[in-house]
Amino acid sequence: MHKLLTDQIMAGLCFSCHDSEDFDPNECRDKACDISARLIEKIPEIRRTLATDVEAAYNGDPAAENHGEVISCYPAIKALANHRIAHELLLLGVPLIPRIISEMAHSETGIDIHPGASIGHHFTIDHGTGVVIGATCIIGNHVKLYQGVTLGAKSFPLDNNGNPIKGIPRHPILEDNVIVYSNATILGRITIGRGSVVGANLWVTEDMKPESKVVKKV
Repeated sequence: MHKLLTDQIMAGLCFSCHDSEDFDPNECRDKACDISARLIEKIPEIRRTLATDVEAAYNGDPAAENHGEVISCYPAIKALANHRIAHELLLLGVPLIPRIISEMAHSETGIDIHPGASIGHHFTIDHGTGVVIGATCIIGNHVKLYQGVTLGAKSFPLDNNGNPIKGIPRHPILEDNVIVYSNATILGRITIGRGSVVGANLWVTEDMKPESKVVKKV
């Protein structure tokens, strides 16, 4: 497994630096080998976190008959398994490969999670289709999303040439124990406070205090 990971990580490293005058393939392989070993060391922790995601999905869905069904059939688990690996690779400085992993998961599950998003334990997405989680999102523990939720950017500043400034925080922060119901859209670097509930089909662009609730009246 170490060799396979090293080969794939090296491909990503070479993609970003092969045009550099200082490019050294041996140095690149050594770096890939080191990153591969560090990722393997993280696998037990990733597995433990994924186990909490399975538990959250099982406990949150009365239709789930057992944990094996959740692992085998629920698109959120596949998306999260891919995301948690892609996120670690991104933190380890691997270019391209994390995005490839996330886009493969997106095409298979309909759930679009950027590898840069930080997601706590016991996270679940019910149904999942159409969920979008942006690159600078921070999601706490015991958070639940429903289908069609967007955690996106509202706007971003431009540089003097009119190009978007990269790397700035521009997506929402969801604190612990937040629930966001289907087709809600939450935009910008705002904070949805601990224990809050966002109802379905809503557009949220301002902070929500902890333990608050916003719903669409009928």
